[in-house]
Amino acid sequence: MAYFAAPDTPRPAPRRRRGWIGLAFLGAAVIIGIVLSLLPAPYLIEQPGPVFNTLGTNPYDGKATPLITVDGHQTYATSGSLDLLTVSVVGDQTQRPNWAELVRAWFDPSRAVIPIDEIYPTGISNKQVDEQNTVDMEQSQKSAVTAALAHEGYKVGTAVTVSTVEKGSPADGKLEKGDVITAIDGTTLSTNSDVDTLRAVIAKNGAAPARLTVSDGGSATKTVTITPQEVQGTYLLGIAASVKYDFPFTVTLKLADVGGPSAGMMFALGVIDKTTPGALNGGKKVAGTGTITASGVVGAIGGIRQKMYGAREAGATVFLAPKSNCNEVTGHIPSGLRVYATTSLDQSVKILDTVTSGKGVSQLPTCPVD
Repeated sequence: MAYFAAPDTPRPAPRRRRGWIGLAFLGAAVIIGIVLSLLPAPYLIEQPGPVFNTLGTNPYDGKATPLITVDGHQTYATSGSLDLLTVSVVGDQTQRPNWAELVRAWFDPSRAVIPIDEIYPTGISNKQVDEQNTVDMEQSQKSAVTAALAHEGYKVGTAVTVSTVEKGSPADGKLEKGDVITAIDGTTLSTNSDVDTLRAVIAKNGAAPARLTVSDGGSATKTVTITPQEVQGTYLLGIAASVKYDFPFTVTLKLADVGGPSAGMMFALGVIDKTTPGALNGGKKVAGTGTITASGVVGAIGGIRQKMYGAREAGATVFLAPKSNCNEVTGHIPSGLRVYATTSLDQSVKILDTVTSGKGVSQLPTCPVD
């Protein structure tokens, strides 16, 4: 029913009141928007980072430096690229993105919003995270070289060594820096993955004394018994263990300002391409990601969606992804990028050989279709 007022009768004023209410809501929304744009959030943003061709150069110590250098072995011409991908993280524990930035990232398929503790666990400083990422990168490079040479038929000697001994720890006075641990509780340690074996045996035994067979790098050995100390539910000897390698020739990898283990597989492929005849990638722009063990097993990594977008932006048409990351790959592949799933270095090489020949490509392993 409509309301018709007499000619000289003032009209009701609800519209004016509603107008003020609308302006009040608008003002409040603006204020809330400003506050949210300035208020830091407990989240970080992952986005595509720089792309590095393992067959090319990168800025290192202020000059263009080959990412892979080989001494003591013949090298061969390469073409195309074998790109390793990185993820840039926006924010850290002290400088976090604001809510407005998070909203924009949420609607961008090439970016991801993640809880801050996924990158910076509670009680761990930015410096500690950076230091661990550096250690992981160094270890991944050694594992990559070992896996590449093993693929080519070389034998690489490895040994689990004591890097540091914490003062006042259970190992203090029993182990020294440089000691080689050859066995723990009867389990022989000799390969890259056996640092994890060392930790696993200690964790399994808990507070029980551990018997370690140790040498000083020579022929003399001794057996020491150390009772681990419990620290926040974890049993520790008080040492940092690493792997010492004996390579048949020298392979140097130089990549600045990048941490973590996810470039391992691409490092290994780059080494193989440089030390064997022919172009492993068929001259194509190939990108990929994945951790690698000394035995050539390819493992899952983080930020794979951002890495796929980074690969496409760099012009890659072929992408190698760990099979264990398929759940994050399926349904999120950028157009123009063909993704193949791999579980090992040997399989990655076979995939590239097949892509190069063009025969049997349809039979190659891929992640399930969405």
